[in-house]
Amino acid sequence: MDHRELEEGSALSLDFAKLKKVAACGTDVIPTVVQNADTKEVLIIAYVNDEALRATLATKVATFWSTSRKELWIKGATSGDTLDLAEVRVNCEQNSLLFLVRPRRGGVCHTKDAAGHTRPGCFYRVLTADGLAPAPQS
Repeated sequence: MDHRELEEGSALSLDFAKLKKVAACGTDVIPTVVQNADTKEVLIIAYVNDEALRATLATKVATFWSTSRKELWIKGATSGDTLDLAEVRVNCEQNSLLFLVRPRRGGVCHTKDAAGHTRPGCFYRVLTADGLAPAPQS
């Protein structure tokens, strides 16, 4: 399946091998849920290593570890869709994080809607009995 169909289509094609790929990235990382501090909408799921966490805390800008590019990923560095850090929470087992953020511009996802605007979050489709459908607008 090509990227356009994966990101915009209605066919379900879940990547159940994603964690194998993450484990093979060569860097120890933990999953990080990124949530809008004001609306509580879950925006993205990303991965953070020690370096990314230290950078996030120092700059107050959400920074992740790109498991595919194997480098720091400062959210918004190229797109302008920067996420300002409000708070970091740690789960009970200390094996995942929650970043509460405030988007500077409103867009977060690397995909764009039909009007060409950056989507506000990455969870823009709903799983139905027939595949995927657009999520209701909130």
